[in-house]
Amino acid sequence: MGPNPAVADVRRAVRLSLADLAASGRAGETSGALVLVACSGGADSLALAAATGFAAPRLGLRAGLLTVDHGLQEGSAGRARDLVRLAPTLGLDPAEALTVAVGTAGGPEAAAREARYAALSAAAGRLGAAAVLLGHTRDDQAETVLLRLARGSGTRSLSGMAEVSGIYRRPLLGLGRARTRQACDALGLRPWDDPHNDDPAYTRVRVRRDALPALEAALGPGIADALARTARLCRDDADALDAWADAVHARSRGPAGELEVSVLADVPGAVRRRVIQRAAVEAGAHAAALAAVHIEAVERLVTGWHGQKGVDLPGGVGVVRRCGTLVFAVDKLSLA
Repeated sequence: MGPNPAVADVRRAVRLSLADLAASGRAGETSGALVLVACSGGADSLALAAATGFAAPRLGLRAGLLTVDHGLQEGSAGRARDLVRLAPTLGLDPAEALTVAVGTAGGPEAAAREARYAALSAAAGRLGAAAVLLGHTRDDQAETVLLRLARGSGTRSLSGMAEVSGIYRRPLLGLGRARTRQACDALGLRPWDDPHNDDPAYTRVRVRRDALPALEAALGPGIADALARTARLCRDDADALDAWADAVHARSRGPAGELEVSVLADVPGAVRRRVIQRAAVEAGAHAAALAAVHIEAVERLVTGWHGQKGVDLPGGVGVVRRCGTLVFAVDKLSLA
């Protein structure tokens, strides 16, 4: 008799996610590579941890666990210790609890996320891990897309979370949150339910509890699937446009980072704006603060040129059109 269907689904997702590392190991390139599961103790990451502990050794890989104690809730240190003690029973070794100090920049969610990823990346580097697995599910992807849609984001933002991003992998993006809880139930694992996940002070919680159910009620079931599918399609489109923009950027860029206007004028706006954004960031503009309104203002120096003055970008970068080129500089005197 095989495993419970939910358990089988999670294990299958992990095997697919790690297939390339397993193939590299068979080729002698990454034999016995270490993969780490970032586990909070919630149903998603706990199901992922159990599946990785089962699947990784069968793929010729080693598996371990990392848990991050943000120190924001009473008892968080004890829960972290409990996960470290549980890890060997799931086939995960090494297992470590990482303690972080959460700042305030960007709000509590962003600050906690920044501290968490910094700790995970540092631990992965120290342990020589080939990958860190994250427990984001299809429901998380749908929430991400909806949040970014509300902000008027472009194709790249609407592509949601990537299945692979550097050292990080998200094996469960094709599975719903309910499936991971079913897997935990089948394995006799008791997930920890983070009270922050029910706190309406957080925007994502309001999307989860109010916005998505309202859409389901108004439009019918399958909204989360549709939003996740939209993310995949947008990612394909964004990848293609980024590749096109790479070629245009290389063709239009001058020795000091200036862009040839005639080259930019000859490509679609979606490509042109990507090239402009890349040049602005290269010149020192703050990527996080660089909004569509800034890029569009620079684009008008190409498409709506009538001798207007330059454009100021976040980070103190100025852009002017001069002698058929867009010149990006931090030193405003050089643009005078």
